[in-house]
Amino acid sequence: MHFFAYSQEMSPVSWNREVASPSLSPASPELDVISLGRRVRHLRKQAGLTLDDLSAAVGTAPSQLSLIENGKREPKLGLLQQLAASLNVSIDQLLGAEPPSRRAALEIELERYQRGPLYESLNLPKIRISSRLPLDVLESQVGLLQELERKLNEQVATPEEARRANGELRAMMRERGNYFPEYEAEAQKVLKGVGYTTGPLSQHVIADIAENLGFTLHHVGDLPHSTRSVTDLKNRRIYLTQSQRQDHDPRSVLLQALGHYVLGHETPRNYGDFLAQRVATNYFAAALLLPEQATVEFLQKAKAAKEIAVEDIRDAFAVSYETAAHRFTNLATKHLGITTHFQKTHQSGIIYKAYENDGVTFPQDHTGAIEGQPSCKAWTSRAVFDVPDKFSAYSQYTDTPSGTYWCTARTERSANGEFSLSIGVPYQHVKWFRGRETTARATSNCPDPNCCKRPPASLANEWAGNAWPSARAHSHLLAAMPPGAFPGVDETEVYSFLAAHSER
Repeated sequence: MHFFAYSQEMSPVSWNREVASPSLSPASPELDVISLGRRVRHLRKQAGLTLDDLSAAVGTAPSQLSLIENGKREPKLGLLQQLAASLNVSIDQLLGAEPPSRRAALEIELERYQRGPLYESLNLPKIRISSRLPLDVLESQVGLLQELERKLNEQVATPEEARRANGELRAMMRERGNYFPEYEAEAQKVLKGVGYTTGPLSQHVIADIAENLGFTLHHVGDLPHSTRSVTDLKNRRIYLTQSQRQDHDPRSVLLQALGHYVLGHETPRNYGDFLAQRVATNYFAAALLLPEQATVEFLQKAKAAKEIAVEDIRDAFAVSYETAAHRFTNLATKHLGITTHFQKTHQSGIIYKAYENDGVTFPQDHTGAIEGQPSCKAWTSRAVFDVPDKFSAYSQYTDTPSGTYWCTARTERSANGEFSLSIGVPYQHVKWFRGRETTARATSNCPDPNCCKRPPASLANEWAGNAWPSARAHSHLLAAMPPGAFPGVDETEVYSFLAAHSER
């Protein structure tokens, strides 16, 4: 198991940093003492003065002046004025933002790095910065530290970066109709290798698949909390939890772990790689649980009878409703000629997962990301939360700016709350689905903010300015994505776990 960084575009480190303006007190924390010190030294040498000469002119000891030039002491306003007068410059020039020379800029940058947490973490001796330090050495050191900082910054994927990567991945999936023949082929090879013929994929058959691929399975009670499974490639073991309390089908978890091996995945280079691998292994697992040929035959019969229903797929192959819905989106366009969309929405209205190739207008941000956006209150994915019958699927027609869509949805609970799982198709395809006779209908004008983002005028007129809600802070929205090639996974915890179990 390896851990690498994932990328993010970073702006180059600037030579210019903000410094205090002359109107600020020199005691202000905004005063850049490093830049000031290098400027004083440059101006002193430019004037042909020694430390002793300048210290005599301003009435301070040479040692104190040396501390100022080295950025280790902050001068008071009176001394700043004396220095400016002795060096024949204004206070503005003395506190200028631009380094006086290329060398001074390099010295300033190297000094900043050496005082920062990055350099401290390297546990390296500090370089004494003086006029005797060659310019090429300065440039090399600063260049190395800039590149190191850039690479470390690339490990921090912000929520914006994650959304952008998700948007790019979804565009690719839309282009392919959410169908990946290469994953289907690999799944068929695996099933053929264990002599699978038909019927739901049992835990016993899945264990045979693992064995056929050269892995042994180990159910443990101390699986690292940040993981769903851990694969030991050295000893060819797959560790799974023995806990009965989990939100994921244990068969899917194991098949996804095997998928990384079968599909030849390497450690993700960036967050986009991580997302693409996750989609690939999810697809691979679904292609094993619901084999292409058997599932397509089942769907074609249902289409001929005009009785397509996600719950029937779920029951026929003994999988979760969500897995059945995902698998339908894999095969519907390629084999049935039906364009579709899928949506997983939290009870708060926030979209967690979404996919479409039928032209439906999902809410999205400037990066094209859908996840994290609020779903329209008129959509089936939101209306289903208010339906008294939680056992049956809820169907609804929704008129939107991009056309009329029929959707079917149901809700499921998990450790993270209640979610709706919704599959939808354009009106021309509804004739193939059970539930088309529904009389439930709604109108959505989103993305027009007057649809459901803004309160009705009557409410706004009465309460605007008279309400002050205490917001539930979602601090995670401001945080970076968890670092590492496998976001959120504790590397030390995983390695310690493997070391402990490899001895058993």
